[in-house]
Amino acid sequence: MNRRPTIAILAGLCLAVSAAPVPAAARGSATAPAGAYARLAGPPGTPPGACPTGAGYGSPLPSNSVTAPRIQGGFSFLEGPVWVADGGYLLFSDMAAGTGPYNVQPSTIRRFTPPSTFDTFIPNAGSNGIALSADGQQLVAATHDQRNVSAYRLSDRARSTVAANYQGRAFNSPNDVAVRSDGVVYFTDPNFQRGNRPDQMNGRTSVFRVVNGQVSLVDDQLRQPNGISLSPDGSTLYVGAYSENKIYKYAVQPDGSTGARSVFVNYIGGPDGGTIDCAGNVYWTSGGDSLVHVYSPAGVQLGTIRSGFTGTTNVAFGGSDRQTLFITSGPRNDSGLYSVRLNVPGYPY
Repeated sequence: MNRRPTIAILAGLCLAVSAAPVPAAARGSATAPAGAYARLAGPPGTPPGACPTGAGYGSPLPSNSVTAPRIQGGFSFLEGPVWVADGGYLLFSDMAAGTGPYNVQPSTIRRFTPPSTFDTFIPNAGSNGIALSADGQQLVAATHDQRNVSAYRLSDRARSTVAANYQGRAFNSPNDVAVRSDGVVYFTDPNFQRGNRPDQMNGRTSVFRVVNGQVSLVDDQLRQPNGISLSPDGSTLYVGAYSENKIYKYAVQPDGSTGARSVFVNYIGGPDGGTIDCAGNVYWTSGGDSLVHVYSPAGVQLGTIRSGFTGTTNVAFGGSDRQTLFITSGPRNDSGLYSVRLNVPGYPY
């Protein structure tokens, strides 16, 4: 996400799946047949009900090369979309150019309510990538304004802190987040929005995990880790390393810990934000060629989606059946929101 100048601390997010009812915000469709959704076995993955179990899927794309129409442009620089099923709307970050002595980018969370209504949801949010908490009641945001990970309650927009620092050292500029259904949070920490603030990470750009308020290091050997996504079954964590032109994957254990990384795909154009559909297909954006590249779970490219001609930054599934892919794309000061209907439902961020 943007590589150019995303209750109490996490305890409020860590809801035990076995103890919590499936909230409307976690269900993929208000019109789904009874019994179509169930909790997933193995490591917790998507929020309960986000993907139907036992479903069979064909090709996710209508054709090998798909074009997504623009809904609206003229924004500063869009990032981090997430669909909120309870309200039937999409939230996304809109980042302006850096200001002040530290050259930090202001950011506003805006809302799109289909078919055509846009408004401001949280001003001065400081956010890049955003996701939903496990119960669907909060946004979990990579917030570069405070160099931390924050949570915003949807009901009143109140802000709290999920991850403040690592071993007393300030993060660079948290960029993107993924939230497991039991509340475990994973996030990337490149230095894209650090501005002129001091480097407390000794030149390292990293991936972190938060469990019960405790921050742990996943990997500090990646060059500019950017987008981050979990597979629907919770077994695989994907991270795009922008400065390496690679998407990596990590095996995820039930306790949230991860194994050694391996290369998922060698990428072209610098991987930005990504998402996953319910069949496990991987969608990753590229600012370099302005495409969304679509891969099978085995890393085979299935096709591409074009939205505009420059600066494609992130994607999220939404709509009542989560088969609409929303895309943020475009040059600074004319960044836009795009969408296209696909054949497989997917993750809301």
